[in-house]
Amino acid sequence: MRIIMFLVLALIVSSCNDKKANDASNVVKAGEENMIEVANTDLEVYDFNGFQKFLQKKDDKVYVVNFWATWCAPCVKEMPYFEKLNQEYKEDNVEVLFVSLDFPHLYESKLKPFIKDKNIKSKVVALNDVDMNTWIPKVNEKWSGSIPATIIYKNDTSKFYEQSFTYESLETELKQFLK
Repeated sequence: MRIIMFLVLALIVSSCNDKKANDASNVVKAGEENMIEVANTDLEVYDFNGFQKFLQKKDDKVYVVNFWATWCAPCVKEMPYFEKLNQEYKEDNVEVLFVSLDFPHLYESKLKPFIKDKNIKSKVVALNDVDMNTWIPKVNEKWSGSIPATIIYKNDTSKFYEQSFTYESLETELKQFLK
């Protein structure tokens, strides 16, 4: 499985380089915080430097950060569990963030329609940084790069999961942070 994910991630790199993700017709600005605004959309697209702030919040909230892609069947299968978790624990100061690793040239044709069709209520951002060898170990040094992958953290305490979840297993992991 890890070899397959490595090959898929290698395809992402080559696809991102070939598809001119930073073509002026698609990108209106690159801000100081390394966020790329895609024309005619509210999808936030970040390079890793801009995205990193989502992994470092220290405000006593529990963050559940899930790395996924529309082409990843296990990722899509578990998304309703994260959505349910976000709804059921919102009052307990829990926030779910979906981090899409979809190909940039498919944001309009695949990612945004998926978000709309599945009625995703949790925040979704796209991570567009082809230098995976640099940013994957910054997320977690043990991460092979395969997805789905999830980080649950509160302030300085975090746990990394390179696996799929059922709702029950996800809720069990979350409850460790609510004590």
